[in-house]
Amino acid sequence: MSEHVLTRIANRTGIITLDRPKALNSLSLDMVRALTAILLDWQLDAAVDAVVITSSSEKALCAGGDIRFFHDVGNASPQGGSALLEDFFTEEYALNHLIHFYPKPYIALMDGVVMGGGMGIAQGGPDCGLRIVTERTKMAMPEVNIGLFPDVGGSHFLSHAPGQLGMFLGLTGLTIGAADALYVGLADVFVPSADLAALQALIEATPGADLPAAIRAFAIQHAGESELQANRARIDAHFGADSVAAIMASLEGDDTPFAQKALNAMRQRSPLMMCVTRELLLRGASLDVADCLRLERLLVRRNFEHGEVLEGVRALVIDKDNAPQWNPPSLDLVTDAMVARFFAPVWPAHAHPLRHLA
Repeated sequence: MSEHVLTRIANRTGIITLDRPKALNSLSLDMVRALTAILLDWQLDAAVDAVVITSSSEKALCAGGDIRFFHDVGNASPQGGSALLEDFFTEEYALNHLIHFYPKPYIALMDGVVMGGGMGIAQGGPDCGLRIVTERTKMAMPEVNIGLFPDVGGSHFLSHAPGQLGMFLGLTGLTIGAADALYVGLADVFVPSADLAALQALIEATPGADLPAAIRAFAIQHAGESELQANRARIDAHFGADSVAAIMASLEGDDTPFAQKALNAMRQRSPLMMCVTRELLLRGASLDVADCLRLERLLVRRNFEHGEVLEGVRALVIDKDNAPQWNPPSLDLVTDAMVARFFAPVWPAHAHPLRHLA
């Protein structure tokens, strides 16, 4: 078990508190294993009727996976390969699957930063669960900014967002707040941070089986105006283009601040991984959760072989020069063959590390 994952049971609700505040609760392999063990135990525990996941810090529920760990172990091995990396992504994605199909209400309090791997432990809850946002919520799938792609089930929940909203979020990696999260369908209810103490008291006082309904009655459904809703037609028009290059060309012809912000973000992202992300989301739209996670697991292996994420993490958090040397360096040099290689099978179906996901 991890020292950064705390648990207790209150009124038949299992409460998980992530407690790695200095790293914004970035997930380590130990944390992934602890979360998996806890949820496997509680799903069979007749004394637990619901699960709440929260944080000891108002700054973040979870900022993602531990990308320093990715960089260190990836660079220590030929072609970015490492048994620890293999274990991390296999076990993280299996955890995302477990949460998605959890047999009891799973309630995520998405206060503060919720990005990447944090989305994986918040978005995957069952239909009977709840995703709570506050005015402090900073939500994103920013993987293209570090030379990766939207994983942890992102190929499923982004590709199933209305219209081209998921493509917009996946290709730009931009951060959204509570109102946009509710509009996209990545959150269910809004609770102002000033009411979180009262929410905690409600959780403690309500039997687990009644908790989702009680929180819905307590919460506020409206979190203000959604910028994505206001720009929905623009997003669908631009991001429905038939290639990343066409999307960017379309944005170049739109001088609104919203379009130019999206374009400037994409100009900083990995050209190759934007193209891979677009293809991933197109494929994910017709796949179930298990197959999306299996596909993402394949792409992770290909990505570390290529080294794009190692360079992205170096530039962002190791050297902090914010000048990644993407390979290839520009969109016009990305070929269909480069993208196709990411989707070429690594394992036969019977040997896939996530072959047992149902």
